[in-house]
Amino acid sequence: MSGTEDFGGVIGRTAAESTSWWPDAPDLEGKPNVVVVLFDDTGFSHFGCFGSTIDTPNIDRLAANGLRYTNFHTTALCSPTRAALLTGRNHHTVGMRAISNFDTGFPNMRGRISHNAATVAELLNDTGYATFAIGKWHLCPMTESSVAGPFDDWPLQRGFDRFYGFMQGETDQFHPELTYDNHHIDPPSSADDGYHLSEDLTDRAIEFIRESKSVRPDRPFFSYVAWGATHSPHQAPPEYLEKYRGRFDAGWDVVRQEWYERQLELGVIPEGTELAPRNRGVKPWDELSTQEQAVAARLQEAFAAFLDHTDVQIGRIADYLESIGELDNTLFVVTSDNGASQEGYATGVVDEMRFFNGYPEDLDDAYARIDDIGGPRSHTNYPWGWAQVGNTPLKWYKQNTHGGGVRDPLVVHWPDRIAADQKGGVRRQFHHVIDLTPTILEAIGVDQPDEFRGRAQLPVAGTSMAYTFDDPDAASTKSFDGTPGSCTTWTKISPRPTTWPPSTPRSWPS
Repeated sequence: MSGTEDFGGVIGRTAAESTSWWPDAPDLEGKPNVVVVLFDDTGFSHFGCFGSTIDTPNIDRLAANGLRYTNFHTTALCSPTRAALLTGRNHHTVGMRAISNFDTGFPNMRGRISHNAATVAELLNDTGYATFAIGKWHLCPMTESSVAGPFDDWPLQRGFDRFYGFMQGETDQFHPELTYDNHHIDPPSSADDGYHLSEDLTDRAIEFIRESKSVRPDRPFFSYVAWGATHSPHQAPPEYLEKYRGRFDAGWDVVRQEWYERQLELGVIPEGTELAPRNRGVKPWDELSTQEQAVAARLQEAFAAFLDHTDVQIGRIADYLESIGELDNTLFVVTSDNGASQEGYATGVVDEMRFFNGYPEDLDDAYARIDDIGGPRSHTNYPWGWAQVGNTPLKWYKQNTHGGGVRDPLVVHWPDRIAADQKGGVRRQFHHVIDLTPTILEAIGVDQPDEFRGRAQLPVAGTSMAYTFDDPDAASTKSFDGTPGSCTTWTKISPRPTTWPPSTPRSWPS
């Protein structure tokens, strides 16, 4: 009889001869919620709790009641990091060695996550969790991101119940290209009405949680919140831009030294850590003309305003969870997909799209538009000098497999699991973004399957980080040479040969 394959009762000739049956409901009692907040192009030192003088009080509050990881690594590029984060496997393994705009015809670069690598959302959804994706996706071929589909690799087809965000690698924060579930929509209002994408994403993140919890308070959720921030364009509401006026006039040399000293004071970097020399292509601040300094400082102000504004949105999510009594039992993770971006080049740009299309900006033109920077009439990115500040104390940038590209801040907040005497602590064990999915699965008590929905699963390369919650001195479970603990120290990675990178950073799409 059709539909009886999984029926555990008895169907007889009559009701009296039959036995009804219902499948067991998943046991979700006490299971934690999970929120993964992913920044874009945010460097190792950009959060206040990692040394920055940019205001990030909400992230800092999570860190003060949780843990900071200072030896955490990503892939130096956005789509590969996202694929690794969501699967627990290395990016080449799952078909995402570069951004999803490309398909080279080889298994390591298909522009989509292999269906032999179930995402953490797929696994949790099958376990009974509600699953939400908010913000940037950038994990399906761009040729398949239109209303025509196919939709096989859109968020709803990769384990998420709900999606609200954008499909591409970046979007304008005042005039975004928005997708709701499986269809494109217009923004709900305009910049003239005070619209900003980060606020809209936060509204939807809270709405999805509220709608789920109001009907099924017993059902935990997984919310993946991937901001457009702090990828270019750096755009923020005018009151945030005004807040940072003049804050960076001392220049990148002075600010980088200040952040480095703060990192030492905060214990983010060990005593004896040296500040990397200025990257090639970065001029001393004092050698810039007055106009160059003015434009560069204003571009950094826009970045700071963008980050500050996004931190407020994180606070809104945390405050909402606290108001409904769910924050303490939520594994709340905040990190970035790679280091600070080099895509503003040596001077920074007011209109990055113009620059990418081979039409260089004239300094006089940029200076004439200085008051547009950070607003809806700009598409800005800051210069290399400020990007290196964001990666303090490291060398190089996003796209470079060096400290400035692959080492990122990580904050983990989970009051019900992290003991009071460990809160505010620093963890120096070597870990990688592939370790987040195994950590989430261990926290929930879910095993990685060998087969998922009829497909054999690729081996998982990540290892859980949960052992670090209780012991700051535990040897890292990851290693370079097979010896436990060989990756524990902050300075373990050997430097690149002096002939690498080239004299100026490489150009690559974001």
